[in-house]
Amino acid sequence: MLTRRSVLAMPLAAAQMRRPNIVFVMVDDLRWDELRCNGHPFAESPNADRLAQEGANFVNAFATTPLCSPSRACFLTGTYSHTNGITDNVDRSPRSHQLVTWPRLLHDSGYDSAFIGKWHMGNDSSPRPGFDHWVSFPGQGESIDPVLNIDGKTVHSKGYVTDVLTQHSVNFIERKRSQPFCVYLAQKAIHPNIKQNNDGSVSSHGTASDFIVADRHKNLYSGKTPSRRGNYLKPPKSKPALEQKIPGLPTLGRETATDDATILNRMRMTKAIDEGLGGIYESLAKAGVLDDTILIYTSDHGYFYGEHCLSGERRLAYEETIRIPLIVRYPRAFPVGSRQDRLVLSLDVGATALDLAGVHPPQPFHGRPLMGTQKRDSVLIEYFSDKVFARIRNMAYQAVRTDRWKYIHYLELPGADELYDLRADPFELNNLIRDPKAPLAQMKTRLNQLLRETGA
Repeated sequence: MLTRRSVLAMPLAAAQMRRPNIVFVMVDDLRWDELRCNGHPFAESPNADRLAQEGANFVNAFATTPLCSPSRACFLTGTYSHTNGITDNVDRSPRSHQLVTWPRLLHDSGYDSAFIGKWHMGNDSSPRPGFDHWVSFPGQGESIDPVLNIDGKTVHSKGYVTDVLTQHSVNFIERKRSQPFCVYLAQKAIHPNIKQNNDGSVSSHGTASDFIVADRHKNLYSGKTPSRRGNYLKPPKSKPALEQKIPGLPTLGRETATDDATILNRMRMTKAIDEGLGGIYESLAKAGVLDDTILIYTSDHGYFYGEHCLSGERRLAYEETIRIPLIVRYPRAFPVGSRQDRLVLSLDVGATALDLAGVHPPQPFHGRPLMGTQKRDSVLIEYFSDKVFARIRNMAYQAVRTDRWKYIHYLELPGADELYDLRADPFELNNLIRDPKAPLAQMKTRLNQLLRETGA
């Protein structure tokens, strides 16, 4: 008879020999190209870079829905938003209590599990099922002296939120235990310190002063100029969705792009996260379990820095927001220092954790283990309209991306579809939707196949 836990999943026999610990670190809004190991010219990210040197760097990783709450649900469940039901940023607290997450499955198969940080599927900060230890906060939380919900009790903490959450993670890692452990650390940074209403709306996208930097980093990068991509300050052309005239909003142009001060403050916030990653490295080594632990570093989605003249936004299917950093260290399963360019998804994190822990995933389940040999030839990206930002209203879409092509089908805007040859046009400036030589029919067919395969 099974005791102690209401078991959602039991370990496979093969996994009984040696089940790895798992430490998952999610950054909020970090672009894939903001790390030195991914090509940034001056970012100080030594611990993320070390992770890439000692593990596998997946350089073509994508968030399946580039928006905070849906992306987090996709990471946690290994399923698309159209399956798990978290489709926007409104208060979905009741639904989020019902999610069958991979940490919950690990917990029910014998892992000591902790959730630490930003839950962000509603403003309810109370513990969710499947975690032995819970440290979170309502909504977006605060950057300085955050009020935390620790195992159901309100605690007024002191310090910079990134440091506070990192220390809670280190404390949990260093506990004495006989079973394997799982830490799911979702940092608040680098999200701006702005208030979110219950309907998901916010007062602004965040200006430089909204990105709260640790005192020790306020002068970091002084005198530096952020690098820019080839589509920076390029007003949208042949993009009907972005060329709409929206009452109360300026036409996309220079004045709507992200300024240098905002980018540098975001980079300063990222430095504290990298230091926290170093602290986690140290604690794993101190406990003697570094090589027994799957250490994962990623982000929920990217962010626009003035590409297509967009600022402070995600949601859209362009590379700047759907691509994410994804680095995994576990020498027993991933070649040291490998750079992997196959298409992988946020959904695959859960599949990887469950597979290496020997736990069967539930059904339906859309993720695939990152160490698997079966490669994707295309990925599905989706977005469901919400009413938060006027510029993105009525822009629900379904998109398919292959190694070379990307097709974006807007569900509410007839005649607004887009098709890009990413090999010839990596900055997505030339919409080929009306080019008879472009493979539109094939891309439509592949999109429909992916929708059928995932039960959409």
